[in-house]
Amino acid sequence: MGGMERLLEVMRRLRGPGGCPWDRAQTHASLVPYLLEEASEAADALLEGSPQAMAEELGDVLLQVAFHSVIAEEEGRFTYGDVERGIVEKLIRRHPHVFGEASAHTPEEVKARWEALKAEEGKEERPCGLPQHLPTLLRAYELQRRGVEPGSEEGLRAALERGDLEEALWNLVGLFAKRGLDPESALRRRSLRACREA
Repeated sequence: MGGMERLLEVMRRLRGPGGCPWDRAQTHASLVPYLLEEASEAADALLEGSPQAMAEELGDVLLQVAFHSVIAEEEGRFTYGDVERGIVEKLIRRHPHVFGEASAHTPEEVKARWEALKAEEGKEERPCGLPQHLPTLLRAYELQRRGVEPGSEEGLRAALERGDLEEALWNLVGLFAKRGLDPESALRRRSLRACREA
């Protein structure tokens, strides 16, 4: 036994009789902060570029997938097999230019089709179509990228002159959105640089 099945078996042992009291006490809700933390640590590792750190932190994210899958399996709600099958089907469905007859020649065309297919699937039912726990800077970027009150250089200057830092920040994020640059990753890289230089 190897691969994902080995990880799932370890999690089942930790959650089972005679397993770890902490692991057995966890729920989907109690693990949310750990999922967010592990995803952030993985993002840091990916931006820093250390292969060892990347592999370790992506492993921690994979642990969260296994943990939630085993909890759901115990509850009879879904299994890891359902998780894997769902993402495989989604990837095939949202890449008709690879697995079907459609065509797309640029990343922009692919992204536009992905968003259109996502909307057809009813994924836009959440407020503004965005996850509730999306980091706020990334949320502002995604909203403006979608055309919701896009910021501008003029808006940034006017907000700074008024001393309205909230509006200035919104407009600054808008400048990133116009250039297709993710401000969350940019600020994360800059923060990592500051930590290294401190």
